[in-house]
Amino acid sequence: MPRRWRFRHKLSLGLALVGGIMALLLVGTLLGLRSYRWTMKSIDSKLNELKAVQDLRESVAEITLAAEAPNARDLEARIALAREKLEVYREFLGATLLRKRDLDRGHDELPLVSDLTEQLEHLARLVRKEQPATGSTFVPPPHAGQEDLVEQIRRLQLTVDTLRDHIDTDLRRRIDIAKDDYRTSLYLVCGISALGALLMIGLARLAYRWIVDPIRDLHDKVSRVAEGNFDSRIEVQSGDEMQDLAAAFNDMTERLQHMYADLARQVNERSRQLVRSERLAGVGFLAAGVAHEINNPLASIAFCSEALERRLEELLRDRRDHPEYPTVVNYLKMIQEEAFRCKGITQKLLEFSRVGEKQRQWADLGEIVRGVLDMLAHHQSYKDKQIEFEARKPLRVLVNAEEIKSVVLNLAVNGLESMDAGGKLRIELDARDGMAVLRFIDNGCGMTAEVLENLFEPFFTRSRSGRGIGLGLSISHRIVTQHGGEIEASSPGPGQGSVFEVRLPLNPPQSQEAGLRRAA
Repeated sequence: MPRRWRFRHKLSLGLALVGGIMALLLVGTLLGLRSYRWTMKSIDSKLNELKAVQDLRESVAEITLAAEAPNARDLEARIALAREKLEVYREFLGATLLRKRDLDRGHDELPLVSDLTEQLEHLARLVRKEQPATGSTFVPPPHAGQEDLVEQIRRLQLTVDTLRDHIDTDLRRRIDIAKDDYRTSLYLVCGISALGALLMIGLARLAYRWIVDPIRDLHDKVSRVAEGNFDSRIEVQSGDEMQDLAAAFNDMTERLQHMYADLARQVNERSRQLVRSERLAGVGFLAAGVAHEINNPLASIAFCSEALERRLEELLRDRRDHPEYPTVVNYLKMIQEEAFRCKGITQKLLEFSRVGEKQRQWADLGEIVRGVLDMLAHHQSYKDKQIEFEARKPLRVLVNAEEIKSVVLNLAVNGLESMDAGGKLRIELDARDGMAVLRFIDNGCGMTAEVLENLFEPFFTRSRSGRGIGLGLSISHRIVTQHGGEIEASSPGPGQGSVFEVRLPLNPPQSQEAGLRRAA
């Protein structure tokens, strides 16, 4: 079906049809011109013959006038002139036959010319009183006189008139044929012209549907894309290059839409990272000051509670049966535990405030993860839960091993604490796009969109155990970022597990390599 052809095939078909129409028009025109040219040349030749016959007829008329007052020499002269006129006609007839300009190819004229030649010859013999030549078809009476001469001249006139009538008939036939050819050529040219006009209209409409409409839609959709609307699509079902162009444009807009969405996501992420960095900087200064100010009082409280516990132990050694003794001991232990707990918090605050560029070395990332997992084997969150680690290839990265261990430990502990008994944490290590990719996949409680939005904010926590102050992920994010990497979290929803992905560059910046060489 032509509608499903490629555009070049449609164009070839259109050009072939137009070429065919032009060829038919040319053929019709050439046929008309050929007929006109042949008719004009035939008429020209026949007019020359007709003029020669007319001159011959006039010569015969002069012979008739001379026969009224017989004069042998005068008659012979006029007969000789008639012979010359007949020869002139014979030459014109020969030229006509040679150029094939006679419809009957001289079928009627040649016998008449022969008869005229013999009649003029016999007429001359009558004038000279001679016998006809041997083999002649003309046989005069034994005693030819004036009557015979007149009769012979009459026959001669009749033959000349017959020849003239044949020429006139040929002219009319040639004109009738020319008229027929003219009508045929006219009908052919007019019909082909009408067909060509209809064809051009059809081709114009098809070109409008196949080319103009898609280009107009493409222009409209491009304008919409320029305005930022990437949802527009072009629907072209022509089966040619225009459909391919529309499909390419749709694919381009889809890619642009994805790129625009990814760019918007990156801008949003970078904005959040900038805000987070500013918050972290402010929190870091605050944490350092607070930790410094309350660390000493907390140490004093813990020391004093321990000293008080030892003294009360000695004083109340004999009164352990007192009903308030357990309460006093529990309170003293609670004071010590909470003091040490607060001291741990201040220690984390100090660690948080002191995160920065530290000396880095080449290390095997897989060995770092295995070391953390060996340490977690004794952690209480590891009970009744399973950890799988898969390293598809050894990967060496330029990092501070202790900081990366802290990141792995934080993510692993978070994953374990998010799962119930029988849960499974899977850790995968692979390389992608010049980055070492470390993925932590758990089947725990999952996260909502709100939690994912604020997950790396300082002091933000949704821990199921109720422990922690919400600095672990913030510190991890800061460490990974300072290493030139990225950390992302995703979750299908509550109760559907979570995925944390850490990406670290395999090829460090030149400044880091230069610093490492200087240190070496």
